[in-house]
Amino acid sequence: MLDYEKQAAIYDATRGGVPRAEAAAGAVLGLIPRPARTLLDIGCGTGLVTARYTGRPGLRVLGVDAALAMARLAAGRVGPGIVQGDVRRLPFATASLDAVTAVWVLHLLPDAPAVIAECARVLRPGGVLVTTVDKDAGHDVGSDVDALLAPFRTREAYDAEQRVVRQAAAHGLRPAGGARFAGHGQGRTPRDLAARIAAGEFASALALRDGDTKALTGALAALPEQDTARPDPLYRLLALVKDFKDFKNFKDFKDSPTAAAR
Repeated sequence: MLDYEKQAAIYDATRGGVPRAEAAAGAVLGLIPRPARTLLDIGCGTGLVTARYTGRPGLRVLGVDAALAMARLAAGRVGPGIVQGDVRRLPFATASLDAVTAVWVLHLLPDAPAVIAECARVLRPGGVLVTTVDKDAGHDVGSDVDALLAPFRTREAYDAEQRVVRQAAAHGLRPAGGARFAGHGQGRTPRDLAARIAAGEFASALALRDGDTKALTGALAALPEQDTARPDPLYRLLALVKDFKDFKNFKDFKDSPTAAAR
C-alpha cells in the first residue's frame, strides 16, 4: 500500500484533481437524502472531495483519515470537523450520524468488514452509507492496457459489490440505490502504469506471482503510445440504508435521487 503521509503533497495532482473530485462529490450527494444533517467522510484524504459536500445547505461535514499529513490538508479545506483516526474504530458515538461516505477506501482494506461494521454502528436508523464498489474494475475500459491486466486481476476485490452487500447485511444495512461517475484525468498510460506496478502499488488489485511483475511491466513497455492516456475509468457508488423498516422519514428517502439512481 502507498505511504499516504508521503503521498499527501502530490496526491491531488496525480489523482485527477478538481474535475474528478467534483464528479465524485456530485454523485455522492445525489445519494444522500435531503433530511441528512451530518455526514462523515471516512478516508477523506486531502479533503478535495469532502470539501465539496459542504456546499449543501444545512449539512455538517466531518472527516477522518489515518494519515496525519492527509488530515491536515483536509482540515485546511473543510475545517475543524476533520480528525486523524482509525476507520476501524471511529471516534463517534453509536447512532450519531445521518450519512457516512467511503470513496476509494474499501478496495484497499483487507479488513473492510470491520470498517463496514463501524460505519453501521455510527449511523442512525435510516442513515445511509455511500461507498465506491468494484473500484479497480472501473478502470477496465476495454483498452490494450486492460487486455494485459485482465489475467492478473484479483478475482474478488475487497470492495466487490456482492461482498460489500453481504457484509453490510450482517449489520442491518440494505442496498437502496447507486450511481456512476467518470474518473476524470485517471486514464492510464502504459509507461506510468508499468512504473506503478513495479513499485508495488497494485497489490490489492493484481494477483502477481514470482516473475509476473517483470513480464507484465515488459508487456506494458512494448505497447504503442507509451505516454497517451487511455479512456477515463467509470466508478460505481452503492448506497446502503440502515434499518430501512424503521426509517420514519421513508417518504423523504423514497423521493430522493437515491431510490432511483441504480
